[in-house]
Amino acid sequence: MTHADTYKTIAAPSKGLYKDKGSKFISLAYPVNEEEQIKEILSDVKKEFYDARHHCYAWVLGADKGHYRQNDDGEPSGTAGKPIYGQILSDDLTNILIVVVRYFGGTKLGVRGLINAYKGASRDALDNTKVITKTIRDHYQLTFEYLSMNEVMKVLKDYDLPQLEHDFDLSCKLTFSVRKKIKNAVIRDLEKIPGVAIRYLETK
Repeated sequence: MTHADTYKTIAAPSKGLYKDKGSKFISLAYPVNEEEQIKEILSDVKKEFYDARHHCYAWVLGADKGHYRQNDDGEPSGTAGKPIYGQILSDDLTNILIVVVRYFGGTKLGVRGLINAYKGASRDALDNTKVITKTIRDHYQLTFEYLSMNEVMKVLKDYDLPQLEHDFDLSCKLTFSVRKKIKNAVIRDLEKIPGVAIRYLETK
């Protein structure tokens, strides 16, 4: 059973290749976390492969895969971005960008030929990398008095929660991360400790 606080993505960037009737399709897959990062990668790819005819891509963000885009970049509608996107979905991936760069070989491939090419190139890039499962974690900051230290630390230890930062002085601050599926129980236990203030920071 897949929990709602996990998702699958690729471990590292990878490359793939597909050739048909002189046309060359170079695929590039990247793990990504936000749109700004995607824009930078697309800009770099277009600079590196400035002489290519098309730079088609698809990307998906978010554990629910609800944020996505497909781009045919001048190819007939539905022949490039959609098959790239289809390969991402077929592997149940998110937080990923795949760009397929096409060098035209002089012979038109037709709609079916293009769909096969963009699908095949994307598949090759995915086959050349490792799929990993990541956990979505909420990050919180705790503020508490030194006298509450032992109780706070016991909660963190009981739930095996990693400390990200800490500043232990007369008034203590500590940042930790927790899986979404257990966060309510953790917060409930921390709120039982007198004088502990909990502040949500971000989700990663």
